[in-house]
Amino acid sequence: MGGHAWLRRALWVIGPGLMVMLADTDAGSVITASQSGARWGFRLLALQALLVPVLYLVMELTVRLGITTGKGHAALIRERFGAGWAYLSVAGLLVSVVGALVTEFAGIAGAGELFGVPRALTVPAAAALLVALVVSGGYRRVEIVGITLGLFELAFVGAALYAHPSAHALASGALARQPLGNGSYLSLVAANVGAVVMPWMLFYQQGAVVDKGLQERHLRVARIDTAVGALLTQLVMGAVLVATAVSLGGSGGARSLRNVGEISTALTPLLGAASAKLVLALGMLGAAFVAGIVVSLAAAWAVSEATGRPGSLDLGVRRAPLFYAIYVGAVGAGAGAVLASGSLVRLAVDVEIVNALLLPFVLGMLVLLARSALPHTHRLTRPRLATVGAVTSAAALLGILWLGFALGL
Repeated sequence: MGGHAWLRRALWVIGPGLMVMLADTDAGSVITASQSGARWGFRLLALQALLVPVLYLVMELTVRLGITTGKGHAALIRERFGAGWAYLSVAGLLVSVVGALVTEFAGIAGAGELFGVPRALTVPAAAALLVALVVSGGYRRVEIVGITLGLFELAFVGAALYAHPSAHALASGALARQPLGNGSYLSLVAANVGAVVMPWMLFYQQGAVVDKGLQERHLRVARIDTAVGALLTQLVMGAVLVATAVSLGGSGGARSLRNVGEISTALTPLLGAASAKLVLALGMLGAAFVAGIVVSLAAAWAVSEATGRPGSLDLGVRRAPLFYAIYVGAVGAGAGAVLASGSLVRLAVDVEIVNALLLPFVLGMLVLLARSALPHTHRLTRPRLATVGAVTSAAALLGILWLGFALGL
């Protein structure tokens, strides 16, 4: 195949991994990274790099499963373990999805409030845009728009570069002795891990590669797509951490950044009030919008697959009514919860608790599917399976650890 033909094919394949990874750096993740920099400086920067292979190992499995079996995540669970397990996994996913959407709409509301626009205007407008995009467009259009919006997250990278942190400060901070006896520090370690592997990511990426029609010949490029996305999302997380660390000089103090307004105030000494608002609004809106699309589609694909009903962005509302109804319902539920809630911080904490509860089940099911559903030629070798098992177990344990801290145990 000539170079131009390979490039055209690669550009067509690229998308599911990049989009789901941009969604991974959602509003909640931005707040987590900000808190990490504000309280502990550069100490958690090395963790962001270490999480790149963790994220890739987990998400590559969903790509491999989707491409080689031609089935989405919930459909495979139903086929291999029965309808009951499929419905159970989807029920947990839906709770996580609504919670995640609450976080995204809270981020959108916070970005609007930076400029004096009330949530009563920004949240319904954002929900309408999310619905209009999916109802009126096919898969490729939704993917292009989603990735374009997600790339606004690079505003955070610009902020980190503007901060001009010295290489010595970055290295000494990242390699400093880790305060493993400090409960607040361990809580943020667990939260950063929880912010990297979200249950809805597995359902989305596997459903996306199936809906896009990727086949085994596309597997190599799809892996590259996933790897680049994993690097990009952790680059954004690291950039947010660096910007807040430089601005506040985090040293384990009591400073807490829990919402968009507080992050903007924290960045003001670094960027100036107007620039801090603009950078934060662009990055937060990009993160929240792409995550809103991905999370809602994950729910729509999962329910359709578990019930055996058609679900595709290329079918249209008449041919896949349940798929679109679930998508619209998820967006509406998330938006409604934000409009009705008086405490967005409390809602965000509840989202993290739900994800921590679901993580062991979701990752365990992924490993079981990898062992039973992959064709023989694509089965994991024993060393690779052991590595994936160890990584997923560690991620699940850290999720449980974060749950304990969140509940004050």
